[in-house]
Amino acid sequence: MKTALKTSNPVRLATDCLVIAVGAKSKLSEEANEIDKASGKRLSSILSNGDFDGSLGSTLLLHGLTGIKAKRVLLVGCGELTKLSLKEAKKLLAGVAKALLASQAKDAHLALASLELAAADHYWLAERIAQEFVEASYSYSTTKSSKAKQTSLKSVSLAAPKGTSKAKIDAAYARGIATGRGINRARELGNLPGNICTPTYLAKQAVDLAKGKRNLSVKVLSEKQMARLGMGSLLSVSAGSSQEAQLIVMEYKGAKVKPKANRPAPHMLVGKGITFDTGGISLKGGLAMDEMKFDMCGAASVIGTMAAVVEMALPIDVVAIIAAAENMPSGKATKPGDVVTSMSGLTIEILNTDAEGRLVLCDALTYGERYKPASVIDVATLTGAAVATFGSHVSALLSNDDALAAELTDCGNLSLDQVWQLPLHDEYQHLLDSNFADIANIGGPRAGTITAACFLSRFTKKFKWAHLDIAGSAWNSGAAKGATGRPVSLLLEYLRRKAA
Repeated sequence: MKTALKTSNPVRLATDCLVIAVGAKSKLSEEANEIDKASGKRLSSILSNGDFDGSLGSTLLLHGLTGIKAKRVLLVGCGELTKLSLKEAKKLLAGVAKALLASQAKDAHLALASLELAAADHYWLAERIAQEFVEASYSYSTTKSSKAKQTSLKSVSLAAPKGTSKAKIDAAYARGIATGRGINRARELGNLPGNICTPTYLAKQAVDLAKGKRNLSVKVLSEKQMARLGMGSLLSVSAGSSQEAQLIVMEYKGAKVKPKANRPAPHMLVGKGITFDTGGISLKGGLAMDEMKFDMCGAASVIGTMAAVVEMALPIDVVAIIAAAENMPSGKATKPGDVVTSMSGLTIEILNTDAEGRLVLCDALTYGERYKPASVIDVATLTGAAVATFGSHVSALLSNDDALAAELTDCGNLSLDQVWQLPLHDEYQHLLDSNFADIANIGGPRAGTITAACFLSRFTKKFKWAHLDIAGSAWNSGAAKGATGRPVSLLLEYLRRKAA
C-alpha cells in the first residue's frame, strides 16, 4: 500500500474516496463544511435525514455528490469533535480502515487536517493510519480451501496541518506499515494449527527471516545441544512429545559502531513458544483445548517484532531467544513430583506439568546471560490468573526494575498496547518453597501471576528484566477467535526509544 502526504483542497482533489469527519448532531469538520458548500448543501441534506449520527468510528459511504472531484465520500464519525484521545483516534481510524477495505476504492484521501489529538500529533496519526490499514487487511486463510480476496485499495494519502514535514510523515507511514506487518506475522503464526506450527516450524520461520540479511543471524540449538548445556528444565517439557524442542536465537546487529569500538550491550526479547499445550500429565480439560495452539503467541510476537525491527532498520542491537517445545503426555513425559536441574544449577520440583512455560523460559533466560544484555523482556502466555485479573484488554507486567516497568507502561499507553504493573514483592517468594528441591514450579492457588513471575525472577538476577504475561491479550475467543499479535507494537515502541 502506497502512502503520501497531500495538502490539496479536498473539493478539488481527484480520488476514488474522500474521507471527511462528521461529529455528533451533524456537526461538520472544516473539510466537511467545504464539501457541503461545494455540493450545494447536499451533505447537510443527507445528514438531516438521520441516517448518520456521527458516533465515534461509525461510517457512511456516499456516492454521487456533485461539485467535487472525488468519486465517493466516506463520512467518519468523531463524536463531539473535540480533541480526541489516542484510543478514540484508534477507534475512528479502525472504522475508516474497515469501510475502505470493504469498498471498491483503489485509492483514498483522508481529509483530517482539522482533527485534533489530545496527546499526539499528525505524525502519530499517520503512523497509526498505516498500522490500522495493514492490520485490517489481514484475514486468515492458510488452511482453508478458498483464499482471502485481495483488497482493491492500493494507496492512501493524508492531509495534515500547515508546516507538517513530508519526510517525517513518510517515515511515520513506513513505521506504521512495518508495525502492522510485524503484528500480522505474529497473528499468522499464532493462528496456524499445532500440527503445522511445531517447534521446528517456528525455527524455520526465524531462519527464513534472516536469509539475505547481513545484520540478522539465527542459530537453532537441538535437544542434544541443550542437554550439553544443562537445560534440564526446558527439556523436561518436551520429554513426552515426538516433536523435538528448539532453542531459537536471533541476533540483530543494527547499532552504528565506530571501527574498533565495542558493540553496545544488546536489548533482549525472550518468547515462550509452546506450540501446543495439553498440560502434559497434569492434563487440561477438553473444553477449548484447541486454543492451546495459541500458547506460542509470546514466541510469535518476538518473531513479529524482529521482522519489524529489520524492516525499520533500527540502529540498535537486539537478541531474541525463543524456547519452543510441545507439552504432551506419554510414557516418557515428566511427572508431577519429578525434580529436574535447570541450566542455572537450581533444582526444580515440578508439582504441575501444566505450569510448563516458566520451565522453558528459565533456561532461556539463563542462556541469555552470556550476552550481558542492557535489558531483558520476556513475553509469555503464562497464567490463567492474568486472564482472571485483566481479561483481554491489558497485559500483566512484573519487573525487577521500576524504571524499566515505568518505561514499558508509557510505551504501552502510546502504542495502545497497554500493560499494568503487579507487585514482585519478596513476601511472595516463600510460596515457591519445596521440601525436595531448591524451588517448586507453582506457588499454590493464590497470586498465580505474581508467583509465576517470582519463579522467573530467580533466574534474572544479573540483568534488568521485565515479564509480560499476555495470557489474556494474546488471542480472542468466540466468534472472533484468533491471535491478536500483541504485544508487538509495545515492544517496537520500546526498542525504537532505545535506538533513538
